[in-house]
Amino acid sequence: MSAPPKFRVGEQLINRRHPLQRFESPSKGFSGALHVAGLISFYHSFKFLADNPNIFNDSFGWHLQFLTIIGITISTACFTSGLIADITLSPTFFTLKNYLALVAAPIEITISLLYWGLRFIDDALVVPPDLPMPPLIYDLGFHLVPAVVLSLDATLLSPPWPSTPTNPQAPMIMLGLSTTVAFLYWWWIEICYTYNGYYPYPIFEMLTTVQRVGLFALSGVMMWVVGGVLRMLYAWVNGYETVEELEKVKRAKSMERAGKWE
Repeated sequence: MSAPPKFRVGEQLINRRHPLQRFESPSKGFSGALHVAGLISFYHSFKFLADNPNIFNDSFGWHLQFLTIIGITISTACFTSGLIADITLSPTFFTLKNYLALVAAPIEITISLLYWGLRFIDDALVVPPDLPMPPLIYDLGFHLVPAVVLSLDATLLSPPWPSTPTNPQAPMIMLGLSTTVAFLYWWWIEICYTYNGYYPYPIFEMLTTVQRVGLFALSGVMMWVVGGVLRMLYAWVNGYETVEELEKVKRAKSMERAGKWE
């Protein structure tokens, strides 16, 4: 792989991507275009909720009772940070985007797998009986597009891990993070249930408390597995982080601090 592209700011030499990062990011090219496209999709999803009010608009927790909407909210924050980094070339917002993606990418893929898997079994498991099915274009916007754009961002526009070198405890960190997200969501919908008297997804009504705990635990494990598959996909597309590559990063950072040119 060729050396990472660089740009000049004053008398400094700044690396625009990690040696294993496939495309320039932050940048106003492909990176900016992907983040704009994702944000446009997320905007139309939220607009659909505003233009088509239902019982959840006035209920406790609003549509944030749905894991789908929580996922799109996190994804919006992730891509907003990424777009700000693309425009300003801010390393702070780029780093923030990468950390948000640790949650956003696995959760969006997990949402897609669970939603389409349950719909394959029975639509009534995920769509409340008194609500119409959204048009296909919006259904894809809610339950497929976020997973696609977040996967592209994580695979092509991000370093292998937000920290350098890659944290050797990454799998266990992701397991803890995934489990925490799953059970925080369980805690949240139980709070909403105490106020509203119903769950957002019909499948929750069909399960006992123990079965719901099992479902959330399974979802957390699924999110962890998805995170692992994403890391494997990243390595397959971009290669592995080796000692040689890390030395390149260290040398580039040393040159940046010294204000030297190659």
